[in-house]
Amino acid sequence: MIQLTPQMRILLAVKAVDFRTGIDGLARICRQVLNTDPFSGSVFIFRNRARTAIRVLTYDGQGFWLCYKRLSKGTFHWWPDESNGHVSVLAVHELQLLLWNGDPGTVRVGPTWKKINIF
Repeated sequence: MIQLTPQMRILLAVKAVDFRTGIDGLARICRQVLNTDPFSGSVFIFRNRARTAIRVLTYDGQGFWLCYKRLSKGTFHWWPDESNGHVSVLAVHELQLLLWNGDPGTVRVGPTWKKINIF
């Protein structure tokens, strides 16, 4: 399990990546494009070209975690502009909003959980 804490460094790759790329390819992007050591414990966020999916890569001291989220409908609305460089630094609450497909620039809290009765 990955626990997000306020002390974590969260780096978002601004440019889209090829999602056929695995852990080693994403670690190479961390080194060569983002100029950051993938073994640093930072959390790295990547998106696909269609903006329908994101990948989260982090190293926990023993191995890499690679998490994947694909939207069932629509696209991720918010993503930093490529004119600001290759990487954007996020706070934990901004990552939480991004995972819920919110805009960290306009909203400060994530959506509340909805209770669904299935019986």
